[in-house]
Amino acid sequence: MAKGYDVAFVRNVTDIDDKILNKAAEHSRPWWEWVSTYEREFTKAYNTLGVLPPSVEPRATGHVTQMIEYMQRLIERGFAYEAEGSVYFDVNAWVSAEGSDYGALSGNRVEEMEQGENDVVGKRGAQDFALWKASKPGEPSWPTPWGPGRPGWHLECSAMATWYLGESFDIHCGGLDLQFPHHENEIAQSHAAGDGFAQYWMHNHWVTMSGEKMSKSLGNVLSVPNILEHVRPVELRYYLGSAHYRSMLEYSQAALLEAAQGYRRIEALLEKTGPVEVGSWTPAFEAAMDDDIAVPKALAEIHGQVRAANSAMAGGDMEKARAIASQIRAMTGVLGVDPQSEQWRSGANNNEAEHHALDILVQAELQRRADARANKDWAVADEVRDRLSEAGIKVTDTAEGSTWDLGNN
Repeated sequence: MAKGYDVAFVRNVTDIDDKILNKAAEHSRPWWEWVSTYEREFTKAYNTLGVLPPSVEPRATGHVTQMIEYMQRLIERGFAYEAEGSVYFDVNAWVSAEGSDYGALSGNRVEEMEQGENDVVGKRGAQDFALWKASKPGEPSWPTPWGPGRPGWHLECSAMATWYLGESFDIHCGGLDLQFPHHENEIAQSHAAGDGFAQYWMHNHWVTMSGEKMSKSLGNVLSVPNILEHVRPVELRYYLGSAHYRSMLEYSQAALLEAAQGYRRIEALLEKTGPVEVGSWTPAFEAAMDDDIAVPKALAEIHGQVRAANSAMAGGDMEKARAIASQIRAMTGVLGVDPQSEQWRSGANNNEAEHHALDILVQAELQRRADARANKDWAVADEVRDRLSEAGIKVTDTAEGSTWDLGNN
């Protein structure tokens, strides 16, 4: 989009699967209500962090017709079969076929693959996976030529992706944990059906705590509203996007606050230069983003330009500082964190305006404390810290200076 491409972004929703049915049953809730509740929370979090909406957000239950057609194509080509009302993908048949690339994405060998599906009634091979699951008592179902049932997880995505993007499209994204079996099986069923499917795969790594992926099952999930008690939405977005998408981001409150402080340095520079038009990004920024979206390198370039603009102002060259500021706006705009954009200046996100006003006051006190420490005036330094502490503000000293947080946890 930044370079003028017309991007069609499809973000499909799995609104029926084993986990959904089990969780809804555990909480005595209708499965569709369980799905809708979490879908709304997901959308709300994305909107709060300024994530652009997709071009379309299809749901699996709305595309059963496309799934039936997909299964018919696979059966006709000899790569799927019906058994006891279920339909399975025949992995051995596909592996034996000319042009098969099963396992190429994840690097797994077929004989070592485990699909993790417990329902094995009628399966020809242990590696075969369900495209369609026969109806069970109490479960929702849809009619098909093979009897009533519900979709298999892998089939949903291929059917929806090709319906909206065509038999071949550019990029497929997803979490690293989806490489196998999900994405490997998507490729298998799509290629076996005669579709080119995705040309490129981009797998993002996880946000972790104590070295473990955040997940509800582990009980180590932090909600967006919880984190926004400590930083503004734009600062959380900046933090979450600061690592390379293929690198793991180890969450800690100290790292979050340090990132927020880094963002505030960008913001402070643009406040000093005053409003400027969005200019053009620098060649170094463009090279970084063109290199597999190397955001850490891109952020290093942004902060380098912040230092250059501050130096220009210190030397009395306001015209140069404002020219650099316009470049900074362009670069931060690509990353969705332009401090002068209408989105982040509106103050409409989770007390952003209040937090910003408080930050200005606290930063002045932190500078006073830093000056006192530089002059070895420990009495004044301690006085500032104690007063901030009494106000519920926690000060943390880092190698790059002091950060602050509402120390309420």
